[in-house]
Amino acid sequence: MKSVVTTVIASADAAGRFPSTSDLESVQGSIQRAAARLEAAEKLANNLDAVATEAYNAAIKKYSYLNNAGEANSTDTFKSKCARDIKHYLRLIQYSLVVGGTGPLDEWGIAGQREVYRALGLPTAPYVEALSFARNRGCAPRDMSAQALTEYNALLDYAINSLS
Repeated sequence: MKSVVTTVIASADAAGRFPSTSDLESVQGSIQRAAARLEAAEKLANNLDAVATEAYNAAIKKYSYLNNAGEANSTDTFKSKCARDIKHYLRLIQYSLVVGGTGPLDEWGIAGQREVYRALGLPTAPYVEALSFARNRGCAPRDMSAQALTEYNALLDYAINSLS
C-alpha cells in the first residue's frame, strides 16, 4: 500500500538516487499533518453509517430516475449495493487518512472503476453527487477541526475527480 513515505522512497529509487531534501520535506509535512488526518479518520469512523446514508439519500434525491424500473437503484438489492459502494468509498478515504496517502483509494477504489461501471452500465454521477454531498456537508468546528476537514476534503476531492 502506498503512503507518502513509500511513494517518496520508490520515486527516488526509480530515479536511481537517494531521497532529496524536497522529498524529505514532503514526508515531514505529511508527518506534521498526521494528527489532523487521524482526527478526521476517527470522526469519520464514528459517523460512517450516518454520513454514508445521508450521502446516498442526497444522490438518490438528485437522480431520482434511478428508482425507475430497470434502473441502477430500482430494486432493494440494487439500493443496498449502491449504499454499500458509497460506504466503501468513505471507508477507503478513512484508510487513506490513516496512511497519509492515496494508496487505499488508488488500489481498491479507483483502479479500473470507470471500466467496471461502464461494463455494468452504472452511472458514476450519483457517486460523484454522494461524495460531493459528504464534502460539502462537513463543517469545522462542528464536525472536526479546520485542518482535519482540509485533509478529509482533499481525499474526497481526489475520489470525486477520479469518478468524474
